[in-house]
Amino acid sequence: FRLALRRPPRDRPTPHHRDPGCLWPLPHALTSSVEQYPLNPQTFAFDYGKHSATQQGCSLLDAAFRRYFSLIFPDYTIMKTASKIYCSVGFPDNLSVSAGQASLNAATVWGILRGLETFSQLVYQDDLGSYFVNETFIEDFPRFQFRGVLLDTSRHYLPVHAILKTLDAMSYSKFNVFHWHIVDDPSFPYQSRSFPELSKKGAFHPATHVYTQSDVRRVISYARMRGIRVLPEFDSPGHTGSWGKGQSDLLTPCYKGGAPSGTFEVTSVFPDSYIHLGGDEVDFSCWRSNPHVRAFMQKMGFGGDFPKLEAFYIENIVNITSANNKTSIVWQDVFDYHERVGRSALSVVEVWKHGCYLCKVRQVTKAGLRVILASPWYLDLPGPTHNWARYYTVWPLAFPGSEKQKRLVIGGEVCMWGEYVDATNLFPKLWPRASAAAERLWSDEKQTSSVEKAFPRLEDFRCKLLRRGIQAGPLNVGHCKHEYQGV
Repeated sequence: FRLALRRPPRDRPTPHHRDPGCLWPLPHALTSSVEQYPLNPQTFAFDYGKHSATQQGCSLLDAAFRRYFSLIFPDYTIMKTASKIYCSVGFPDNLSVSAGQASLNAATVWGILRGLETFSQLVYQDDLGSYFVNETFIEDFPRFQFRGVLLDTSRHYLPVHAILKTLDAMSYSKFNVFHWHIVDDPSFPYQSRSFPELSKKGAFHPATHVYTQSDVRRVISYARMRGIRVLPEFDSPGHTGSWGKGQSDLLTPCYKGGAPSGTFEVTSVFPDSYIHLGGDEVDFSCWRSNPHVRAFMQKMGFGGDFPKLEAFYIENIVNITSANNKTSIVWQDVFDYHERVGRSALSVVEVWKHGCYLCKVRQVTKAGLRVILASPWYLDLPGPTHNWARYYTVWPLAFPGSEKQKRLVIGGEVCMWGEYVDATNLFPKLWPRASAAAERLWSDEKQTSSVEKAFPRLEDFRCKLLRRGIQAGPLNVGHCKHEYQGV
């Protein structure tokens, strides 16, 4: 983009130099100088480059320009057109700020979104409230393609506004996948068009604690405008206790003394090309107690091998998923059970169990399957919320294996399970600790291996989050120039 930049007037004190390296996540290549250029909000605007493959009328970038103008200049609301910044799609990715001009180029609109976030973090104010940006050149790209955040909306219902606010915070850290663990044993808040009884009887409340089709569309659209995919998870055949309340013939009846005991044990849909099928923590006791299930197993030649039965179930829904041109993701439990029956149907395995999780990553990639790593990033687990370093000092590829195996690790995600999390404490538990994982998934590992060097940048980023309305928890004693001002 082009930018008309002027030097500070001679009678004005030179503003304090701000380190342009104070960016989060850290770009792969950054050079800068102490040369400063003022920005005037009254004569500043984003626009499209003359040769950009995308032009005005692209709703995604038009909205992003307005959004980032407000983030950069929170005291101003209207973009003027006297001095424009031109963003170009269809060019090698880079951001350049120099005397009298600047440019943001990216191969795709998604790259422009990430570049706008980086540019917004380069702008700072002096003590008199004037805005400046330093001479800077950046080339950047994500280290991993999958950088996710999981929210669990079954154990505690999260209002739509809390989900949307989480998507905002995710975009600031360059996360690009919202893993929506929308239903589970405790409740079924997803309002299905095909099976409306599931939420009517399975939600905590059928009117106030549900996600309507309109809510779901709103979340998907809001996420897309921020470069974030929505990955739905309908976990089965375990974790389906809430399903049976609204669909009496859906779950396997558990038997006690030769008759159904009334307790139970199963699948659904969204627009992204990926869908998470779950498959973890299956309790075989119901299947074991049910004579119809046991008879079916004998017919299929499974004997008493219940993991084989689960593998059969998973293979069937994976095949249904594939027939609908979607790629399935499953928890690692499915991979473990498929040892007995082959793993040809599996595509992506999410490693979540603790212990030697990199041993499992090595095992899954050795089988030729893609991996998403979640084990080290369970942020709901007990521990002080200021302890971000444990999530930063994670090395996803530190396992013995070939380069081909390493390339099969497509990324990772932060998990915020909902047993003790709702809208009252979601944000300080999630941020800025999730940002530590975000940098690990975006930035060059060698440049970001030091906790001590990262700390000042993360503190600075946390202050940015506060100013943008995100209740990010404190990391240590200190203050921010702009403290959190409330909802």
